[in-house]
Amino acid sequence: MEVGQVRQRRLSDDIAGQVETMILEGTLKAGERLPAERVLAEQFGVSRPSLREAIQKLVAKGLLLSRQGGGTYVCDSVGSTFSDPLLHLLENNSDVQRDLLEFRHTLEGSCAYYAALRATDRDRQRLSEAFDRLQDCYGRAGEVTRAEEGAADANFHLAIAEASHNAVLLHTIRGLFDLLKRNVVTNIGGMYALRGETRSMLNAQHRALCEAIIEGRAEEARGLSNQHIDYVQEVLAGAMQQEVRELRAQRRGKTAGSKA
Repeated sequence: MEVGQVRQRRLSDDIAGQVETMILEGTLKAGERLPAERVLAEQFGVSRPSLREAIQKLVAKGLLLSRQGGGTYVCDSVGSTFSDPLLHLLENNSDVQRDLLEFRHTLEGSCAYYAALRATDRDRQRLSEAFDRLQDCYGRAGEVTRAEEGAADANFHLAIAEASHNAVLLHTIRGLFDLLKRNVVTNIGGMYALRGETRSMLNAQHRALCEAIIEGRAEEARGLSNQHIDYVQEVLAGAMQQEVRELRAQRRGKTAGSKA
């Protein structure tokens, strides 16, 4: 029997593996700067030459980007599910807005379920903080911008994805974050104009979802997430029907004017 030599794993491979895990689990985010070389070497308990070798390997893989005199960063492309041109096409298509809500219905229900099962104390704290920021926006009606509220809303749902401890769910949500944020901004503009009670309804829905996750009620959390998206879809469908009726009335007015 022929036996091949056992190849000894280099320390830099172990370091690179740890950094890859941090990127995968979301501890290091796209575009984020890594700590200084000295600090990172101390955190890993390794020499700076071994750390440099690991970073070079990750740069070669396209996961990290080293800037001369400016530090090392996680590549922005790590967080991109879609290219920028495609995102532009998606965000300007009304049918895609509906498709995104259907996609969120499927994805976010699973995130809420697993978050309720797996969230750590730190996850629950971050989720509570994200909800508090969102609630602050609800409490400043007339002062807060739609963009600010949209960002707070999207960050709340991102905190749920992070608490799910499912890397695929997390990076899918992260990759769609800009599209999700713009979708929320578009949605709340139409919803608030149509129904006066929408803000209080969304606040109550987000509160119930947050509490279910923190208290570990997984099935209830999934159901509440789905109910939240169902409500958004219902209100927006009403807004679209109203818009169709107004356009029809305008056309009738023009026709009547031309006959006079």
